[in-house]
Amino acid sequence: MTLVAEHGHTVEQGQCKEQRCCAGKHYFCSVELALQVIGGKWKPIILWHLRTGQSRRFGELRRTMPNVTQKMLTQQLRELEADGMVLRTVHPQVPPKVEYALTELGASVLPVLDQLSRWGSAFEAKHPARAEG
Repeated sequence: MTLVAEHGHTVEQGQCKEQRCCAGKHYFCSVELALQVIGGKWKPIILWHLRTGQSRRFGELRRTMPNVTQKMLTQQLRELEADGMVLRTVHPQVPPKVEYALTELGASVLPVLDQLSRWGSAFEAKHPARAEG
């Protein structure tokens, strides 16, 4: 099957033949682009915790993700904001209140994360817990 990409070039489905650029990200196929936007250890988890549609404060997110450092959470939130996935709202008060929420674009990835969650649960069910050590 041949697809026509947004820049007018034809691309065979499943093949990555030439480098493209979107939103300052260089990639060869759309999966690579998607992983640049939502990939990594923390971004999908941040998006998952924002899925309720309610704004969350930085401290709330930090408590739901105890293994992430403050520096890494800040960095990942900034990247998600820069890519239009998360909206950061600063309320003018002392001390400043900063909240994060999904944008419409951020919410559009939730079905993918829901499927990933289901897959993780199925994987867990088929692989009994083992003692660490």
